[in-house]
Parts: sequence; C-alpha cells; structure tokens
Amino acid sequence: MIVVIFQYSQRLRADMFKRKIYAALKRWKDESAGSTAMMIEGARRVGKSTIAETFARNEYRSHVLIDWQKAPQAVKDSFLNNMDDLDALFMDLSVYYGVRLYERETLFIFDEVQLFPFARSAVKHLVADGRYDFMETGSLISIKRNVDDILIPSEEESVSMFPLDFEEFLWAKGEELLAEAVRHSFDSRRALSPLLDNKAERLFREYMLVGGMPQAVERYLDTADMGKADRAKRQILRLYTQDIEKYGGSDKERVRRIFDEIPSQLSKHEKKFTLADLGENARGREYRDAFFWLDESYLVNRCVNATDPHVGLSLHSEDSSMKCYMGDTGLLVTHVFADRTYTSNELYRDVLFGKLEVNEGMLVENVVAQQLRASGHRLFFYSRYSRQAEDRMEIDFLLVGEYENAAMKARICPVEVKSTKRYKTVSLDKFKAKFDKRIGTQYVLHPRPMRVDGDRLYLPLYMAHCL
Repeated sequence: MIVVIFQYSQRLRADMFKRKIYAALKRWKDESAGSTAMMIEGARRVGKSTIAETFARNEYRSHVLIDWQKAPQAVKDSFLNNMDDLDALFMDLSVYYGVRLYERETLFIFDEVQLFPFARSAVKHLVADGRYDFMETGSLISIKRNVDDILIPSEEESVSMFPLDFEEFLWAKGEELLAEAVRHSFDSRRALSPLLDNKAERLFREYMLVGGMPQAVERYLDTADMGKADRAKRQILRLYTQDIEKYGGSDKERVRRIFDEIPSQLSKHEKKFTLADLGENARGREYRDAFFWLDESYLVNRCVNATDPHVGLSLHSEDSSMKCYMGDTGLLVTHVFADRTYTSNELYRDVLFGKLEVNEGMLVENVVAQQLRASGHRLFFYSRYSRQAEDRMEIDFLLVGEYENAAMKARICPVEVKSTKRYKTVSLDKFKAKFDKRIGTQYVLHPRPMRVDGDRLYLPLYMAHCL
C-alpha cells in the first residue's frame, strides 16, 4: 500500500509542473474555437502527454485520450471505416472509452499520433465537422515513414515542447519568487542583490546537472539525490537508443555514431562538429539525413553558421558548418559518464562544487543553447577563419531582436557565453567593429552579476532564458 501511495504522489507531482506551453495551448483554444487541431511536437519523455491531459482536465468538460501505442485494432478500424459516418465513429469512441461527449466542450487527444498516421490525416474531416476539439502529440512526426501516403492537414497548428527551462525548474522547486526576481532584474537592467544572485547561481548549477526532463526533475525533487535522477536519465537515454534502432531506418548506424560523438565534439574549443571524427571517409551528403533525423526527433539542438550576419539569418546559413548540442544538458551530463553503469550522488556533488575535472564550457554552452531553443529561437552562430588575426572571430550565438537605439528596428544580437569569471571579449569586439550598423544589443553570459556597459549587457548565466 505504501508503494502505491508513493507512485500516485509522484504522478500527481509531475502533473502539477507548471509549463509555459500551457499558455500557448490556451491561446489556441480561445482563438481557434475549433477551426484547427493542435499538434504538440517534442522529444520522447518531455511531457507532451502530461500537458495535453492536464490541459484537457482544466479547460474542457470531458476528454477522450487515445494512446496509439495501446489502442486496439478495433479502434483503428473504426477510424478507417467511419470517415463517412462520423456519428458512428464518435459513438464508438464515446462508449469504448466510457466518456460522454459534449459539443464544443470535449477534447480528443491523439497521443503518439505518428504510430497511426491515418488519424493525423483524418484531422481535416474531424475539424470540419466542428463538434469537438482535437489535440495531437507526436515524436518523429516528420520522419519519412510517418508521413508517407498521408495528406498533412492544413487545419493543423503545431507547437514545440522542450525540457523544462531554468524558470520552469525554479517553479518546480517552489521558487516562484526567485523566478520573478530574476525576470524583474533582467527587465529593469538592475542586478540582483548578492544574496539572491548567489542563490540563483547555485540553483542554476543544480539545474545544469539535473536537466529539464520531467522524470529526472521529479526524481531529484522527491529525493534530493542527483544519483537517483541520473538513473531516470539513463532510462531516457536507453529509450532514445532503442528509438534510433527501431526508427532510424537505413541511417540508424550514422545516427548512433553522431549521437555517441556529441560529448566529444562539444568538449573541443570551437565545438563545431567535425565529420572526419566519425570516420576517415565520412561525407556531409552521407550524414545529412542522419542529422535531420536527430533534429526532427528533438534529441539535439543544431546550431548552424550564418556566414553573412543579416536579420534574415537563415538566408546566409551554412549547414555544413554546425554545432550539435544535446537537447537536454542533464542528459548530456549522463551521456558524458556513459562508461559508468551508475553515476553517484557524490560524484555529481563533486562536479557541482568544482572538485571533479569536467569540461564546464561544454555544459555551459549546451545549457544556454537549451534555454534559447526553449524560448523560441532557432540557433545560429558566426565563425570566420582567416590567416589575419584581426579578421578571425567566433560568436557563440546570433539572435535577432529589436534595438532601442534604432527606433526598435530589428538588429543582430550577438551572444557570447563564458564559463569562467576571467575572460576576454576579443571576438565580440571584432564582430561589433566589423558589422557595427547591423548590430543591436550585445550579450555576454557569464558566472558573474549583471552589469551594463552601453549597448553591451553582461548577464549572469541564469538569465539565459530571458533572452
């Protein structure tokens, strides 16, 4: 009985995590009014099913959850046979799942819809019927085998879901006031007090090691043991490896090589992915589909080189030069220690307090990439090699933002990430000098308090999610 209660409390706690995506779903419901379906995309175990169910319970009178991983063939047959008789389909689903349906007050959730692509193509007819709302969740939904022979409905909106960012991690820990203080500090350009700065920095380092996968966060909050959170992350990494084997198709070996190579690639100074490390004869065209698979699965966050930094960054991107970050930094930490069968709480504590030699620059840049991606940014960097030292530069990330000193017109916002308190900004200085008229606010993310220097803003790392 004790075990049952404990499992229930864990499930309840995970359901209660406050997620930013909820507001996007609420806007969809209010503005769409049933005219479109909503697809939630994201990596496996990122919380898609949980947020869909939570939203359904809170915002609708009733809901029907169809998990296509478990749905019997009879349910699939009802879809296949009743597209011309939706009354019969809705009757089948209502009675089979034991849920009374209410016009405009019932939500159907198609969970893991990529496992039954016909249901996704049927959304066009279901939405046109107008009686109920429809939400889908999916992983790998753009992989060829999951879109073959189906018409993707134009009535489908989509939103991406990522692991918890640092602000959501603070909410999960009950630190809402600190989260508000961090956000207010960023908006007002006034540094937090030393007391709050130290607390936010400590919790950010915790977050960097635990990561934002809901299962790992839940385990850590329940036990305060990073070793037990590590077990949850190892289970997720095993699931991802199984997905690669199961769904990677003819590219699965290449996908696996890239995935296994990520920690090594990120440990390099420039962190650009070098294909030659995968094999002497590795070529970009051979690995293009493998990188696409990892990108579409949300297992990685790709960052491509914008060779001519204008506001339209994608117009000048060079896919052959890229960095490949793990989608979750907590998973990266566990991936780094993959040679061990278990990573203890004590080892995590040694990393946390700097007693163990770990490439902190790798973790810091990865966690910043994770925050930027969760905030809706596509990832670009700038790299220029030249024999002339004055022309050689590397900018970690490029964002586009409104610039106050240019009548709020869009400008390039370079972002430099520093993992130590002592550093130089040589590349940023060169970049500003070379592209001055295109540049807006410059950001330096570092393990120090905030300070403002003209149009350059030095931010503590724990404010990365504010950008």
